[in-house]
Amino acid sequence: MDDEKPWPPAEGQPADSAQIIRRCRQGEQAAFSDLVARYRDRVLSFCLRFLRQRQDAEDAAQETLARACRYLPQFDESREFEPWLLAIANNRCRTALAARRRRPTPATLLEHPTAPPERLESAEEWQVVLKTAMKSLRAEYRDAFLFHVNNLSYAEIAERLGVPLGTVKTWVHRARRDLTQVIANSRAPLAAGGDHGV
Repeated sequence: MDDEKPWPPAEGQPADSAQIIRRCRQGEQAAFSDLVARYRDRVLSFCLRFLRQRQDAEDAAQETLARACRYLPQFDESREFEPWLLAIANNRCRTALAARRRRPTPATLLEHPTAPPERLESAEEWQVVLKTAMKSLRAEYRDAFLFHVNNLSYAEIAERLGVPLGTVKTWVHRARRDLTQVIANSRAPLAAGGDHGV
């Protein structure tokens, strides 16, 4: 309204940021987009320095901004907004680091290999073949497949990787296909040698 007085910003807080926050607290949907646009790069930069991995940083930044919007009604207007926002980012990054430590790697899969194919003489030989096959996969196929064999659901994998559910299913399917082909090719020279016949 014409007689509406400007909302005074907290000390040290830019006036335009204070105005965006005010609009958000009043429930103006467009203001949330403005808030995200204003702070997205700053939050992502913080998360990248903390996590040093692009995908994890982008996930943490997205979660940070979502939580900030959700809890904005609880924000103390006498405080500066950016330190409050980056405190949320710090917590999200710590959570991401904890999740990364639990994230399966090729070594996880190879520590307890399944029984080797009949033409591979030992578990050690099978490990070499499997490691080679895993390295041959595209990175996204490998990540999805490793989560899958470690008993995560497709929905959980989709959430971890930040991709649609259908994409996860496709990646796991293609990982299986490519692994089967690489392993089959690895067995062929052994079969040709004739030393393993019955």
